[in-house]
Amino acid sequence: MLEPFVSQLNEMRVILASKSKQRASLLSSAKVKFEIVESDFDENLDPKEHTFSDFVEKTALGKLKNVWEKLKNDQRKPDLIIAVDTMVAFNGRMYGKPRSREDALKTITDLTQHNLPNSVYTGVVIRYLNEIHKFTEVTTVYMHKITKEEISAYVDTGEPMGKAGGYGIQGIASTFVERIEGDCNNVIGLPLCRLAVELKKIINKQ
Repeated sequence: MLEPFVSQLNEMRVILASKSKQRASLLSSAKVKFEIVESDFDENLDPKEHTFSDFVEKTALGKLKNVWEKLKNDQRKPDLIIAVDTMVAFNGRMYGKPRSREDALKTITDLTQHNLPNSVYTGVVIRYLNEIHKFTEVTTVYMHKITKEEISAYVDTGEPMGKAGGYGIQGIASTFVERIEGDCNNVIGLPLCRLAVELKKIINKQ
């Protein structure tokens, strides 16, 4: 995000409804001033009942509504709330955060053994002037085939836990990601370029 838009944002009370350190770091890199308020939303939507885009957008909306309820009675209410959800899709199936070591092993095995890309879906929901705006960004990730021993060693680093699809492209997983098509920041968890474009449209009615 470039000036003068950053200065415009920094006159507002901006909330990032996320506990993700990666998302906070990305938004900070744009020199935007914001507060972090974690959501208590129970992420229990049934993947079988939603398209990939619908799933991440509805989950992000749940996070946003939860945080708004926490802050709506503040003396200074938030001007802007940004909520985000990310998941990985492969071969028609959604992959969220691994629930166990075994789940992480299966996830990384699936994503690296078939010479097929996976797709990272990030749903972003924005609340501004009592209006809700939503979009989904998609990035395609191609992974190199790695051995069972390498998969096990990667999982044992702990990096897969807490990450959609069980991998962090900004970490050790970068050693077996061959290439991506789309926004790398989207894979990390926040499509910063698309977010800037959408915020300008919303706030300045461009």
